[in-house]
Amino acid sequence: LNSINIEILAHTVEIGGLRAEPKGIDKIRENVDKNPLRCADLIAAEMMTGAIEQAKEEGDSVGGIIEGIALNVPVGLGEPVFDTLEGDLAKALLAIPAVKGVEFGSGFSAAGKRGSENNDTFIIRDNQIVTTTNNAGGILGGISNGMPIIVRVVVKPTSSIAKSQETVDIKKMEGAGLAVKGRHDVCIVPRAVAVVESMMAVTLCDFAMRAGIIPRVLK
Repeated sequence: LNSINIEILAHTVEIGGLRAEPKGIDKIRENVDKNPLRCADLIAAEMMTGAIEQAKEEGDSVGGIIEGIALNVPVGLGEPVFDTLEGDLAKALLAIPAVKGVEFGSGFSAAGKRGSENNDTFIIRDNQIVTTTNNAGGILGGISNGMPIIVRVVVKPTSSIAKSQETVDIKKMEGAGLAVKGRHDVCIVPRAVAVVESMMAVTLCDFAMRAGIIPRVLK
């Protein structure tokens, strides 16, 4: 992907219901490695850390949201019906353990908007056709439109927790309590950030190869 100037980065935008303030690309690049949570909002990262520590004390866990961004994606990657770019990206991202939801661009918030609010209008800037907004998340009709691809994935709270929960003893066929022993991560969101980047990279590389932009055999 470096050979065709595609850059992929991901960062934590929410943990335990605490949302990070939106940051520009430069700030994301600058801050994402400054804390173990991979959050570009350093103030929010401190509060998220507190939420994780509190959940640990209570024998519980927390989930969150990761945003993935792909820059300089060529126009025209993908197909309109089968093998849509967003469909294959979603498939790859949903294959990550604990990921329970995926949205592109304005995502689920588009349900409360009108078409005039959610449509991305086209303009010419520096002799290039671009959109004034990016509610589509860089993909229209299953095909990349040249704008940054923006995708967010929901990571569920870790299921293995120390707090006792109701379950069933299948040998006795009766109710029982379960408290998981051993070491388990209270929050797996930070670990999944690099995985989101990797899954996006693999998928985009595959589409670029199909389009002949990246050769199938590198010499």
